[in-house]
Amino acid sequence: MQINNNIPNYQSPYLEQNKTLEKIATGLAINKASDNASVMAISDVLRTQASGYTQALSNANSAVASVQIADQAMSEQSKILDNVKEKLLQASNGTTSDAGREAIFKDIQGLMKNFDNIASSTNYNGQVLLQRTQDDKSATDSMTFQVGNNDQDAIYSPQLQSNSSGVGLNDLLNKDASSFNADDARGFLSKVDDAIGTLNSFRSDMGSVQNQLESSAINLLSQQTQTQIAQSELVGANIAQEIGNFDKQNVLSQVGAYVQSQSNVTQQSVLRLLS
Repeated sequence: MQINNNIPNYQSPYLEQNKTLEKIATGLAINKASDNASVMAISDVLRTQASGYTQALSNANSAVASVQIADQAMSEQSKILDNVKEKLLQASNGTTSDAGREAIFKDIQGLMKNFDNIASSTNYNGQVLLQRTQDDKSATDSMTFQVGNNDQDAIYSPQLQSNSSGVGLNDLLNKDASSFNADDARGFLSKVDDAIGTLNSFRSDMGSVQNQLESSAINLLSQQTQTQIAQSELVGANIAQEIGNFDKQNVLSQVGAYVQSQSNVTQQSVLRLLS
């Protein structure tokens, strides 16, 4: 003889009640793959994309900071070259004495040393920006700024050599001040003009890079926000609806408990009769 019970019939309300309570506690409609496997897969992809956009946005902001530092440093160098040209014009004048011209040229050399000091000391996070290294005056390598989730989402900085060698004014540092004359001063004027043009070209290139970075940052922020919204819409729980479901399932579980208790009494009566 077999005596059946109806316990499985009353397990479902309890299980559903626990699931609903979990959704209310986490605020998520999908807490595990079994809740909805396909939606969970899509949600994971969106979450990964959103995380990538967040990091790419951080990369873009960091890159903008480094470009701005380089530009401000070159702005100071530009002021130095303007000052150098003024002093060369003064030295070119026939009313300037030889002693005065020598003093002027020493001042010019001091300015150019400061020009090189700016090039060697300007850095972001330990990376020198205006020449290869602090001691190596050759051009920098082009930097790659990763501003997206894919390998092709990159912006490249120009190579920079914003020092006396890079702008063609190394002769100003090497010439003997005692032999400097008015003709030498006039000869350096065109070289300083060329140097100013080279420096302006560096700044223009970096300004273009900054514009690209800022545009990419705005786009990344939009993509990050929209992707997070989409991911939230997929997995977010409707709390009001889930609370209503919980109340309903709570009533069902109470009814189930009552019915189960009555079933137990009936089974015990049958067992007493059989015994």
